[in-house]
Amino acid sequence: MHVTLDTMVDTLKAAAESSRLRILTLLSRGDLTVSDLTEILGQSQPRVSRHLKLLLEAGLIDRYQEGSWAFFRLSDADQARGFVQGLVSSIDTSDSQVVRDFERLDDVKHKRQERAARYFSANAASWDELRSLHAPDRAVEAALVKLVGKRPFQSMLDLGTGTGRLLEIFAPLYRRGVGIDQSREMLAVARANLDKAGIANAQVRQGDIFSPPVERDAFDLVTVHQVLHYLDDPARAIQEAARLLRPSGRLVIVDFAPHGLDFLRSEHAHARLGFSDRQIEDWLSEAGLELEETQEFEPRGSAKASLTVKLWLARDKRLLVADPNPELQAQRETA
Repeated sequence: MHVTLDTMVDTLKAAAESSRLRILTLLSRGDLTVSDLTEILGQSQPRVSRHLKLLLEAGLIDRYQEGSWAFFRLSDADQARGFVQGLVSSIDTSDSQVVRDFERLDDVKHKRQERAARYFSANAASWDELRSLHAPDRAVEAALVKLVGKRPFQSMLDLGTGTGRLLEIFAPLYRRGVGIDQSREMLAVARANLDKAGIANAQVRQGDIFSPPVERDAFDLVTVHQVLHYLDDPARAIQEAARLLRPSGRLVIVDFAPHGLDFLRSEHAHARLGFSDRQIEDWLSEAGLELEETQEFEPRGSAKASLTVKLWLARDKRLLVADPNPELQAQRETA
C-alpha cells in the first residue's frame, strides 16, 4: 500500500525529533504508560504527552485505556509498524542516550516484575491447589506446541491471557501477538513475564472476551486456555472468537472434561463444571468452525477428586484467498 507525498512528509516530521525517536525506540520493546515514559526520558508529563499526541496523529502509535491507566504501543497497522521498525533498527544501540534509556526501561520492567511477584505470592496457595488436580501444565503445553506446528504465521490472539504463557511459548512463530484479559492484576503479571522473556512482538490489553478490543478477521491463531469454565455463556465466547479468525485460521480451546468437583464453584468461581466433546463441537459448528482434533490429558496420580484436561482444535471453513505476495502469504499460512 502506498501513501501520498503529503502524508509521508507528515509522518517523517512526526518522527524527526530526538525525544519522539526515543519514544518509538522504547515502544518497540513493549507497551508503556505516560508515567513510564516520563520516568525514562526524564521529561515533564506535559512535554511527553505532547510528543505522544504528535505520534498518535501521525498514526505511528496507538493508545488504549486500562482502568485509570493509559498505555501506548506501536501502531497495529503493518505499514506504520514496518516504518517504525525500519527507523529503530537503524539507530545505534550503543549511543549513550539510548543506553541510558534502556537502563531506565529495565528499571521500569523490574518494578513490574516485583509487583507481579507480590500478586503471585498472595494467590499462590489457591492456584497450587487447582494445579494439583490435573495434568502438569508442561504436558499440555508440549501438546499445544506440537499441534500448532513449526510454520511461522502472521498473528495470534490469546483470549483470557492470564499470565501470558501462551503468548510466550508461541512467540517464535507469530509476527504479532495480542493477549486480552479483564484483570489488571493479571495483565501486570503477563507484562512482567513477557518483559522477562524478552518478547517484544506481543502486547496485552484489558478487554472483555465477549467484545475484545481487536479487529475481526485478523488472526491466524486464537487460543482460549482455561477460560470457558468461568463464563456464563461459553457458546457466545466461541462465536466471538470465530469472528476474529482469518479464513482458514485456527481456534484452540483448552478446558476441563465434565466433572463433579462442586467446590470449584464456590472457592474458584467456576461457572461450568467442564465440557463434553459433543457440547464443544456443537458450539464450534454454530460458529462456523470445523472441529479437527481432540486430545485428553489424564489427571496426576490416581486421586478420585481430579480433573481431566481436554484440548480441542478447530478451523475456520473459509478458504484463504491467495496473496499476490508469495512471501507474505507464506508467513500468514498456518500448518
